[in-house]
Amino acid sequence: MGDNILTIRGLHAGVEGKEILRGVDLSVGKGETHVLLGPNGSGKTTLMNVLMGHPRYEVYAGDAAFDGEELLALPTHERARRGLFLSFQTPEEIPGVTVENMLRTARQAITGKKAGVMAFRKELAAALETLKMDADWASRYLNVGFSGGEKKRTEILQLLMLKPKLALLDETDSGLDVDAVRVVSNGVKAFRTTENACLIITHNANILSALSVDGAHVLLDGRIVKSGGAELVEEIGTHGYAHFLGGER
Repeated sequence: MGDNILTIRGLHAGVEGKEILRGVDLSVGKGETHVLLGPNGSGKTTLMNVLMGHPRYEVYAGDAAFDGEELLALPTHERARRGLFLSFQTPEEIPGVTVENMLRTARQAITGKKAGVMAFRKELAAALETLKMDADWASRYLNVGFSGGEKKRTEILQLLMLKPKLALLDETDSGLDVDAVRVVSNGVKAFRTTENACLIITHNANILSALSVDGAHVLLDGRIVKSGGAELVEEIGTHGYAHFLGGER
């Protein structure tokens, strides 16, 4: 177990005065992959948006530290600059902006350094190959006309190129076939090092079949009701979420 890259204590949050998270406690260490499981409406996406600083969400109590620094007081762009990355369930289409230009601009905004064109394109080509994506993908307009699976691969491409400290992956396996899940899983494994971490949000376990999990957490009705290891994922597959209602952490 390494030092914690994310520590959440007693987090209460919601929208327009409606509490959705009701006291979440969660820690993710460097070098670790954690998964947050729960049915629709349990608060998983709310937690991700609160951590990323979405203005629609309000924090009522609790705190969160990211790599040793208080997180919740930072604006969204500063959270991204410090190494927090969020993949979206439904990524936006951006006509007129190519995948390559978006990635170069984002890299420069995060690092403060201008990326050399040739070196950047060489790195991008290697990442595309890892994800089994055609070379011309880089010249396509971001997410315009992309299938659901293509959008998910593009998000993992961003992960490989931007190299965040903590990746928050919100239902990255949703709607993907078996082959696409395997490609995305390989991209996540290529990203992982001993100095970064992943928190994967899902309501099923498709992506976990090819990933090693260090911690698993069940979120029900805005609370983490059970934490454990990879065996917890198997327990959910056997008994479902109702098995954990009224359970102890």
